[in-house]
This record gives sequence, structure tokens and C-alpha cells, in this order.
Amino acid sequence: MSVFSRLFNGQTTYDFIGQRKRWYLVSAFFIALSLIGLLFFRLNPGIEFTGGDVYNFTAGGTTIEQVEQTVQDAGVEGNVEVSRSGDDRYKVKTEALDDETTAAVQTAIATQFKVPAADIAVQSTGATWGDQVTRKAVLALVVFLIAVFIYISLRFEWRMAIGALAALAHDLTITAGIYALVGFEVTPSTVIALLTILGYSLYDTVVVFDKLRENSVGLAGGSRMTYSSAANLAVNQTLMRSINTSLTGLIPVGAILFVGVPLGADTLKDLGLALFIGLIASTYSSIFFATPVVVELKEREPQYKALAQRVLVRQSRENSGIATAPRGRPGGAVSVSQLPVEESATEADATLSTATTTRPAARTQPRPAKPGNRSGGRPSGKKRR
Repeated sequence: MSVFSRLFNGQTTYDFIGQRKRWYLVSAFFIALSLIGLLFFRLNPGIEFTGGDVYNFTAGGTTIEQVEQTVQDAGVEGNVEVSRSGDDRYKVKTEALDDETTAAVQTAIATQFKVPAADIAVQSTGATWGDQVTRKAVLALVVFLIAVFIYISLRFEWRMAIGALAALAHDLTITAGIYALVGFEVTPSTVIALLTILGYSLYDTVVVFDKLRENSVGLAGGSRMTYSSAANLAVNQTLMRSINTSLTGLIPVGAILFVGVPLGADTLKDLGLALFIGLIASTYSSIFFATPVVVELKEREPQYKALAQRVLVRQSRENSGIATAPRGRPGGAVSVSQLPVEESATEADATLSTATTTRPAARTQPRPAKPGNRSGGRPSGKKRR
């Protein structure tokens, strides 16, 4: 059966948990890259968070430098940011201006670039309102994380809650860092996308945790498998479900980002980029990050340390029982590797079974009779009275 067939049927047996150090290195690389973006490139907050005025218009035969100079000549003394998108669409962002200066800028743009004043879209946001939006967004995120921790702790346990929060922090950091590296503006659509990402990440993570809890019921009292093995089994069992969920989300988001934006839907690029990166990061974290973190925490418990020792002893005994036959078999020990290459697995097992059950033959010769009593009766020297 091919890899894709086994993956589709949920029959994969890849050692995700055993390779967790490798996944930690991959996550560390992307987190470091994201931190570089956040520290050196910084996020570009939109007007909704910083306050100010934004002018959107379409003008041909001009440049960014000419638009910037026109706005400054209209009486704007602060910083002026001008960006250009396809089909000569310009976006001018300034600090919060009074009504008189706002009208002067609008008139200057209309006069200089022959644009009807009605075609210039003006958006004004106060700095105080933008600061309130920022604080409320941060507060909503903190409340959301606390609620998630409480729910998962009650539904599963606190170690799984820590694993889920670690995965959320992983996804948010990577998404925000790449957003900073690209230079897209952070808008309310970006915040909505981030919250949506958290929902996707939690969904995939909880699915794996639920399967892990099912696999680990009564595990600590036996010796059949370690907690790592149970976790690895849970990830393999839910792998295809996580992939399908992510693909169904990535297809429409990819259509928005790679088809809609080039066709002129610029307002959707903030939402599309954050969702696209976040969905990939959340799928990765639910498989390669959240569950390994839980395993690290659980295997520090004494009961699971003892379980690992019992499983190791049991496996050692099984391996030694397969490798060496009992002494009663003529010819001494028999190893699986010494069997003929052309023997099938069944024949090899039968040979080992015979080696296990063979015992030395019992004595069949009769004991010699005592002297003077060949027939086994009374001695011949005495007569019966």
C-alpha cells in the first residue's frame, strides 16, 4: 500500500513523538525569524489603531513622490505615508487633522491630479478612539486565553491546557512575525483573522487530545505501551482529519489571497494573508508541537516513569525469548537470523515454537531386577510353608 493510501485510510505509523526534537528545531527557526520581523521591521498598525486621516483616490500619470509633495503643500506638517496599488490607486495616510486641513488636502489632490472631489474617499479616526480599540483588542485576547485554559483544564487536564496555550502562542508569534516581514497593514480584519486562527488551532489540538485521553485510559497500571506511544498513536489516528480540515480552509483563503487580491480586492489581503499563514501554522502546531509538549510534561510524573521502565523490561524479555531457544533443544541456541533466508515468517515461527517445546526424552529401559529374584517374586532359597 502506498504512503498516500495509508495516509488516507488512517494507517500511518510515523514516529511523530520520537522525532519531537526535530520539530522543536523547526519551530525554533520560524519563531526566531518571526521575532526578527517583530523587533526590526515592526508591525504596521492601521489607522483604526493609531488614529489619523486616510485619502483613497485613483490618478494616472503621477508618482508617489508627487502625491506626497502635494499633500505636504496643503498644510500637513507631520509624517505622510503614500502607497500605490494596481491601476494607479493611491492611499495617503496622515496624522489626525482638523476639518480645515482635511478639506485643504482633499481640494489639493482634486486640483493637482484632476480628480473629482467626490471620488476621493476620506476616512478620519481620532487617536483616542484608536488607542481604545487597541486596548480592548488586547483585553479580549487575554480573556480568551484564560477561558481556553480553564475549559481545557476541566475537560482534560492542566498539562493539556499548557500544551494548547503553547501551540496558540506558537501560531500567533509566527503569523505576526511573517506579517511584519511582509509589511502589510494591521487592520481590524487582521485581528479577526488572528482570532479565527486561534479557533482552528484549538479545534485540531482538542481532537488530538481527545484521542490521546482515550488511548491512555488505564495505561499507567499496565505495561503494554508508554505514554509517548499512546500519544504517537493518537496523532497518527487523527492525522488525516487534521489535514482534511486544514485543506478545506486553505482552499478558499488561498483563492482570496492569490486570485482576489491581484484582481483588485485589496481590502481582503490583510484578512487573506493572516488566515493563510495561521492555518498552516496551526495545523503544524497541533501535530508537531502541542502533543509533544504534553508528553514532555506527563512523562515527568512518577507513574509514567515507572510505566516506561515496565514497558522496557517487558520488551527486553520478549526480545530475549525470541532470540534464544531453551537448552533442551539439540544443537544449542537458535537465532532468527540463523534461519534460511527462503523460509517464510510462518515457517520461522514454527521452527522457534518447536525449539521452545522440545524436551529431553524420558527413560524407557526397565530397571535391573535384584539378585536372586529374576521373576520379581520371593527369593528362591526360601520355601513356602
